[in-house]
Amino acid sequence: MIEFHDAGYGYGGRELLTEMTLSLAPGSFHFLTGPSGTGKTTFLKLCYRELQATAGRVSILGQDTRDMGRDEVAQLRRKIGVVHQDCQFLDHLSLAENVALPLTVADRPRDDQDLVDLLAWVGLSEQIKAKPPELSGGERQRAALARAVIMSPDVILADEPTGNVDWEMSLRLLQLLVELNRMGKTVVIATHDMHLIRQAKSQVQARVLRISNRRIQQAGVDL
Repeated sequence: MIEFHDAGYGYGGRELLTEMTLSLAPGSFHFLTGPSGTGKTTFLKLCYRELQATAGRVSILGQDTRDMGRDEVAQLRRKIGVVHQDCQFLDHLSLAENVALPLTVADRPRDDQDLVDLLAWVGLSEQIKAKPPELSGGERQRAALARAVIMSPDVILADEPTGNVDWEMSLRLLQLLVELNRMGKTVVIATHDMHLIRQAKSQVQARVLRISNRRIQQAGVDL
């Protein structure tokens, strides 16, 4: 589904990631770990073609990212949902309108009942008309997850989704991501929270990818 072939990324003469050869299979669940500044966000950006590899090759959903034009990248991103570390919303729009924005951008019809069901799934039924400044950190993270999956993507990439919430909310977000994986979605979570990874052990078969010395190291055992 997403394949790295001796891929690397660098800028300004600095090599950030190098010699990455791995495959993220359809329906797989991965945790991406490593200290801050080692390239976790960069790796995720390579997975949805926000960045282009400066060495080697990256293939996403069967397409070589080097051959993609602007329209092809736009089409690709409709199949990949991203939960950013710093989730941004339009403060003048309601929660429901913010979550539905990807549909608007893609010029797709909006099914209000589907939207209501999605917000109920992430536990935000009561906040459907709220504006982003009225939401707590945990509510914003769940709204970001809802927005990421509203287009029914094949892949979910989450960049430190539990970094700014308490433990109880971290577990709730993890459960939602596990449920998405059980629906057949490929899930990649970048996190430095080893407690969260251990907690996942009883819920999902996952692999751990560690960034060390600019390389991706795959853990030898499944969680």
